[in-house]
Amino acid sequence: MVAAFLDMDRRQSVAEAAVTASHELEPERGLSRTWTPIREACYRAAETYLQLARTEPEQPLASTAEYERAIQQIGSATRTLDDFYGHHRAHLEHAMAVAAATPQFAHRARTEARAAIRTLQSPENAEFADYPSVQAAAGTLDTALASLDAATGAVATREWAGRVEQAAAALRETLARAPGQSTRARNAVASVTTRIGAVRTRSEGLSTAYSALLREFNAASSADLTGNDRHAAELLAKAEESLVAARTALAAGRPEQALDHATAARSQLAQAEQNVDAVTGRLATLRAVRENPGEKVDTVRFRLRDAQHLAVQRGMTAEWGSVLDAQLARIDRAVDSLTGIHPDYWAYVRDLDAVTDFITGVVQRMRGRTDGP
Repeated sequence: MVAAFLDMDRRQSVAEAAVTASHELEPERGLSRTWTPIREACYRAAETYLQLARTEPEQPLASTAEYERAIQQIGSATRTLDDFYGHHRAHLEHAMAVAAATPQFAHRARTEARAAIRTLQSPENAEFADYPSVQAAAGTLDTALASLDAATGAVATREWAGRVEQAAAALRETLARAPGQSTRARNAVASVTTRIGAVRTRSEGLSTAYSALLREFNAASSADLTGNDRHAAELLAKAEESLVAARTALAAGRPEQALDHATAARSQLAQAEQNVDAVTGRLATLRAVRENPGEKVDTVRFRLRDAQHLAVQRGMTAEWGSVLDAQLARIDRAVDSLTGIHPDYWAYVRDLDAVTDFITGVVQRMRGRTDGP
């Protein structure tokens, strides 16, 4: 009986550890719930055995029948335990292997982190220690290491070990890029300097283009562009301020701050260009439409005919035929709106563009309905 009890206890310990590892790794499997009654049966068998083993000298010895019942209880609990473990063996052994490898995984992550920190603290990298990107990468690594040290369980430990490895690699990459930041910053400042000159030159013609819009076309055609010249000038001034800040940072040995200011300048210049292009582009569009208003409407009618043919070819006229036919009226209304000395060409363009967008959407829906799996 002693041998049977010890064998059951050993098997129970192995299974208990495997179930714990399984719950940490894949709690959704629910093996803990399945294991609980099996473990309780082992506990009951163990209690029966221990009660017989604790018999006092003055008490009568347990009967043979009591010993046999205890052996049967231990044997039944052991078989149930073995059935459970055998049924889930592959998963349980995998969970145990993961749990066993976790400390090594964490040790490797800490080793890589220490190597990255030594690289950061080396004399050749001392001048880069104050770079914002380096500080951020080092801070991320410190946080990941602290979380790894506080992690409990295989899953959390492995997750944070992985993050530590990623953070260590990111710090090394950041340090590798650091020596080239000065060159990148000088190139960025030179590029922004050139671009500011180009945008300034383009913006000088903005007032002339806006005057032409007001002089040549209906006032409604440019109402939404009022103030573009002012906005462009403000953005250009901000870009020049950002450029000055970039040059100052570069001269002070702070290339990453210089890059940030250069990036801000680029964004401001892009917005300034949009304000300029909106006016000059509108003038070019309206002049082209005024020169040949039929070209645009012909293009829209061609798109509509193509969509109608597609509906016929795919047997979808019942669903889309009347919808597409209705676009003819929208096109005719746009054409009829071109009246007076100063027709609203911009309304004409927007109306036809709206029809084009609608037709494009219908075509996409027809193709999506028939070309899908």
